[in-house]
Amino acid sequence: MTLQRLLSYTRRAVDLYHLIDDGDKIAIGISGGKDSLTLLYALHGLKRFYPRHFDIVAITVDLGLPDFDTSEIAALCEKLDVPYHVVKTDIYQIIFDQRKETNPCSLCAKMRKGALNDEIKRLGCNKVAYAHHVDDIIETFLMSLIFEGRLNTFAPNTYLDRMDLHVIRPLIYVEEREIIAFKKKYDLPVVKAKCPADGFTKRETMKQLVKSLEAENPRIRSCLFSAIEHGNLKGWEPDSDYKGRL
Repeated sequence: MTLQRLLSYTRRAVDLYHLIDDGDKIAIGISGGKDSLTLLYALHGLKRFYPRHFDIVAITVDLGLPDFDTSEIAALCEKLDVPYHVVKTDIYQIIFDQRKETNPCSLCAKMRKGALNDEIKRLGCNKVAYAHHVDDIIETFLMSLIFEGRLNTFAPNTYLDRMDLHVIRPLIYVEEREIIAFKKKYDLPVVKAKCPADGFTKRETMKQLVKSLEAENPRIRSCLFSAIEHGNLKGWEPDSDYKGRL
């Protein structure tokens, strides 16, 4: 995937769901993985020509994982002229060494988001961009359906009233395979995750389920995403101005 194609996907999401307004200061959560680094490129590129002016800052929550090195991410942010902030935490030690959690993902996500949101507000941002892509949205939809018995997934734009913060997801039209191709093409400085729970989650189970269904229906991802996009789910209502131009 080229940068031009990435920006096309990103602008479509931003326009259709009105993700960006004039004067926004948007925090980008950088985990060190391929998805968040692709998002950094997407919003940095969009900023150069988008008619609504906005600023971006990059934030990494350091969970305290052994050998987690953000120096290459910092170098990329410097190259792109994007302010970069690292929040040091003891989340890893609390979850695995002290509490010895057997199902750590939910608590880890909650603590990580808490640390990220505190830094976002300290920096004066009114929005935070997450790098959830097509596959994330589909997998979350299936987890909600199978394990909770309800139809739900990430929305393109969510308002957190207690934080007075908008969560936006500009990569909703990008598939994971395209992000992998982008990572290789642009040599993104990915920091490998070393979490003990990595690869042993319900999300990984859903990923394998979609792969198995793909053998029967090669269009399974587009079918599931279309069902989400047109299924009247909360938060998936297109911007009225944009919808009028369709």
